[in-house]
Amino acid sequence: MPTIRVELMEGRTPEQKKELAKALTDATCKTLGSKLESVDILFFDVRRHDWATGGVLWSEKT
Repeated sequence: MPTIRVELMEGRTPEQKKELAKALTDATCKTLGSKLESVDILFFDVRRHDWATGGVLWSEKT
């Protein structure tokens, strides 16, 4: 049972997540030969002040 963990900056809509879940599931099934019902997608929304790139919090970027 493939489980895919997706960490995203908060703010994505449920529709965007739905589309991404479908695309990831389809790609996983095609690549690994998995059944649709065996693929789990877990979304984790990360707040901008909890994510840094290059030592700078995203909440501080303009």
